[in-house]
Amino acid sequence: MVDPPGRSSKFHGLVRDERCKPAIDLAPKSDFLDRVTLAMGKQLRPARVFQTVTEELSHRILPQHQVQAPPWYKALKSIPPTETVIRSRATILQASTSKSRKPRNLFKPQQITYEEDELRTIFFKDHPWELARPRVVLELDGKDWQRCDWSRGLRQPGLAISGESVVQRQMWLMNNTGLPRDQAYDIARKEFYALGQEEEVEKRVAREEARYVGAYFGKNKLDIAQDLEDKQYETWKQWAQSEVVRIEQDRSASYHKFGKGDEATDDDVAAVEAAEKE
Repeated sequence: MVDPPGRSSKFHGLVRDERCKPAIDLAPKSDFLDRVTLAMGKQLRPARVFQTVTEELSHRILPQHQVQAPPWYKALKSIPPTETVIRSRATILQASTSKSRKPRNLFKPQQITYEEDELRTIFFKDHPWELARPRVVLELDGKDWQRCDWSRGLRQPGLAISGESVVQRQMWLMNNTGLPRDQAYDIARKEFYALGQEEEVEKRVAREEARYVGAYFGKNKLDIAQDLEDKQYETWKQWAQSEVVRIEQDRSASYHKFGKGDEATDDDVAAVEAAEKE
């Protein structure tokens, strides 16, 4: 393209190649807005990176020179990005306790709390050994909670009595009977103690009946623990005896060697007497 007449230019008469336009003119206005917003630090729309790079590779300034595609070009072509890169603002579930007006951690997942969490903390703090009780967490269809009726008490079909039973029973009493938390906790806790005593009596009676007809159960947990403790005590006793013998031998050896290096010989005595006479 030749410059129009009447235009002052020292390059007047030279032919200008249409392909020598700036790269930004080759992109549509939407790409231009994307670049401007990206330069400003605010990404307000999905970045059309792949389309922009494709157009720049197809419209080369110097046709005789081959432009090398970026290393991520093929990967981005096979796995395109999502339609939007803007994350939705998380719903604020808790009131902010800070005095600053500027919100922080808008996109950070907030801590989810339930009504049962505090009740579980109180129960297991008062009964720490309940955490050592074996529990079965396997469910058949995931709807076992629908078959539980906590108005009847702690015994539920298909569920073993545990600390979770106390928590659910306490929460039912609080929500349906209007009892305060402490009173509902006392009621559920006493029911838990009573059922635990019943189970212990049933196990004891069943064990006695089985032994009466000739069954043999072997050692219980207390007997096994006592045997292990006795074994460790005997090991420590042997080690202590060997240490006492070693200490006594070292002490007697030190007394036996005391003063031997300081005794004077006959030659030393004669030399001292000769020196005194002179």
